Amino acid sequence: MKDILHALTRNLISLTGVAFATLSGSLILAFILLDILGFQGGPYLGILVFAVLPGVLVVGLILIPIGSLLARRRKRKAEARGEDEPSLPVLDFNKPRARRIAIFVVALTAVNVALLSGGSYKAVEVMDSTEFCGTTCHVMKPELTVYSRSPHARVACVNCHIGPGASWFVKAKISGTRQLFAVLFNTYERPIQTPVHSLRPARETCEQCHWPQRFTGDRLKILTSFTDDEKTEALKTVLLINIGGQVKDKTLGIHWHVAPQNRVRYLADKKRKRVAEIELSGTDGTIKKHFKLSPEAAAKQPKEELEWRTMDCVDCHNRPTHVYGEPAEEVDHALLVERLDKELPFIRREAVRIVKESYPTEAAARAAIPAALRAYYEKNYPDVAKTKADAIQRSGDAIAEIFAANVFPDMKVTWGTYPSMANHHNDSGCFRCHNNDEVDDKGKKIAKDCDGMCHTALATESKKPEILDILYPSE
Repeated sequence: MKDILHALTRNLISLTGVAFATLSGSLILAFILLDILGFQGGPYLGILVFAVLPGVLVVGLILIPIGSLLARRRKRKAEARGEDEPSLPVLDFNKPRARRIAIFVVALTAVNVALLSGGSYKAVEVMDSTEFCGTTCHVMKPELTVYSRSPHARVACVNCHIGPGASWFVKAKISGTRQLFAVLFNTYERPIQTPVHSLRPARETCEQCHWPQRFTGDRLKILTSFTDDEKTEALKTVLLINIGGQVKDKTLGIHWHVAPQNRVRYLADKKRKRVAEIELSGTDGTIKKHFKLSPEAAAKQPKEELEWRTMDCVDCHNRPTHVYGEPAEEVDHALLVERLDKELPFIRREAVRIVKESYPTEAAARAAIPAALRAYYEKNYPDVAKTKADAIQRSGDAIAEIFAANVFPDMKVTWGTYPSMANHHNDSGCFRCHNNDEVDDKGKKIAKDCDGMCHTALATESKKPEILDILYPSE
């Protein structure tokens, strides 16, 4: 052992390698034991222990033989000049010293392989965690915030962004390396541009859980909004959504668009907001229908690069998880769950007005929004400002929360930056194709009538819909 230690520490480079390998290996082993015992560190600790330290360990192991070789070379150069080229080292296992060194090296190699294997596994586990994706990189704060309040908040990021299989795992890590350099050199985009063109097809990710071919039929959907009047009242819109699904050998309803027997392709700009052509073909590739913009509509479109895309789930459900709200909808929801006091005069109108204002930072918004609501009531309803001061403060804080959950000034994310296409607001969503501008070679248009095709309106912004009295009779 004395000879081995002497061989490993007789030069500075090998000594440094021994120090690196020993320290990092000991720390990795200690944290693996702590992990087994239930200790949970944050994502930064995980990166340090299972990504950085294994790298230090590898560097240390490489330095040890390099130092030994350089020391051997220096020793031979110091010998008498003019000798033949030094011969390669000979391992003579008949010598006890050589056997001891070999056994020691093999044993240490086995230990290092075990440490590196465990560390590599934990590194992948840490880097695939939601905490790593969302909190390690401050660029992802908007995405993490809206993800945390979405229907998929308990689904890990990698399940959608990577999915099963090794090939997409490798692609994701290569892409992650590029993104890492963008963050390090502050070259990332603000806001992050969408859609993500390298996103894996939904059939390989979303459809691991969701099954559009399954027959779902019609589903009742009740939307609640509120009036902008002095007295805030609820309005109900009741829709019967024709989701549809597989019926024998054909698919009906909205999910017809992604049925296996239908292949819908469209030619659009990179944002996928302006559609120029649409093509429907069967499983054999035969084109059944082909629509393109009428000459009048095409003349109004800006000249830009277009690309073909095969339609899948995310072309409509483009915000399935990172769901950014709209001011009126967010305020309506806050009123519905009673985070805003409906007894305050004009609360809905004022909340929408205040939350749409521009604020330089989240901290500034959290301070200015409650103050603005309080100032409104002090000026216009001084009695209310005195008697309901606590309700005004709670409502102001709730409006500030709405702002902080949807607007991120440092990333230049504001209202409308990431619109949802699962609707038809402002000629977006469904109306990208169903707009009366797309015609086939016979001049036939794609239908634009939603009612009956996609949904049936049973009540529209009604204070007391008759259908709800029938479905949910009150005592």
